[in-house]
Amino acid sequence: MRPCHLTIASYLNRGFHTARFIPRLQRNFHLTTPTSQPRKRNFFTSNVYLSQSTGEPSPRQSKPENGEPSLPTPPKRKGVRSAGAKNSLRRVAIIAQRPAQRSGGALSGESVDASASTLISAVCISESFDMGLVLDTLRAHGFDIDPDQSGFEASEVVHARGVNGGDIFVFPSGTIVTWALPPDVVTKQLLGAAETPLKPALREVEDLEYVADSSRETSGMKGDIVVLGTKLEERDGDRLDTTLAKIAFSSGLARSTKLAVLETALTAYFESTRKIPSLLSKGSGLPLGRKFILQKTGELLSLRARLNHYSELTDSLPDIFWDSRAELGLEGYYEQVGRALDVNVRIRTLNQKMDYAQEIASVLREMSSEQHSTRLEWIIIILIAVEVVFELRRIVLEWKEEEALENAGKK
Repeated sequence: MRPCHLTIASYLNRGFHTARFIPRLQRNFHLTTPTSQPRKRNFFTSNVYLSQSTGEPSPRQSKPENGEPSLPTPPKRKGVRSAGAKNSLRRVAIIAQRPAQRSGGALSGESVDASASTLISAVCISESFDMGLVLDTLRAHGFDIDPDQSGFEASEVVHARGVNGGDIFVFPSGTIVTWALPPDVVTKQLLGAAETPLKPALREVEDLEYVADSSRETSGMKGDIVVLGTKLEERDGDRLDTTLAKIAFSSGLARSTKLAVLETALTAYFESTRKIPSLLSKGSGLPLGRKFILQKTGELLSLRARLNHYSELTDSLPDIFWDSRAELGLEGYYEQVGRALDVNVRIRTLNQKMDYAQEIASVLREMSSEQHSTRLEWIIIILIAVEVVFELRRIVLEWKEEEALENAGKK
């Protein structure tokens, strides 16, 4: 007999001659049904998805062969943002309203080396600058004025360069923009040229990152990073086109910083009038004087004028770029910064908030007029009452005199 048959026969023989129960061999000689097989850990499709999405080891994973327990994998930490990302650009409840960015002039589908980026810093320290005094101050501190012969007048923009190669752009709107330089380098020096300087608490600072790309002739923006094309500068040694691009980007950033000052001022205005709607809802009178109402109305009108009339915030293109060559694309650079910082959406939102503030001011003026009218009416009523009292007194006195004369005549 074959060896396997001998083994089976021995088991059968042992089963016939002994009373001890011998378990039968669990050997399948036919196709096994799926229900009799052990559960497979990787059978469910969600296991693969969970292992890919979480990245954490499964609690059912076996230990290493050496018997030592496996240490849990430390969680991955997010990379630290650069210095420019710490000062986040202001997006005042407008992310959901942000329009889709158009591809006109903006970089798309290209990688940017953010590790080599530096900062563009803009700070608004006053309502405006005396540009002649700005020139004298920068010259006195040893800065090179208009080193690339950009051709802009001092009343439009002042370009200065430090000994380390960093650029400084001063705009008449009271904003200073620095490239690869901290804004504190010239802020203190230019305070003397500031007209209506802002308090330190009201100043606004905004930053953008920029990367110099020597393989590009034109510049653009990749997200919130300015990509500065320096191919012509390195090839020909002429920095004029690069400087003009910097002026365009700086003008757009200065516009956003100036707008941030108005946003802060409007926030302070709403904070000072925050209790008025709740007082009106309670039906109680307003303990506000006519002077306070006139003051708040004047503040609101001043804010609206600073936004829409006395500045270039609402202009699609500043006057300094009207005469620039079209091939330079300065208008596109200016618009790209505006889209990246949501300037148009913020202006629209700011005007809507001012409309709401205008409604509150109108209600206050109407209530003040009603109170004044009511006061005048009471004054008139009191005067009439006094006149009636005096007239009654006169009548009584005359009556007494007549009585006295009649009594004297009878005697």
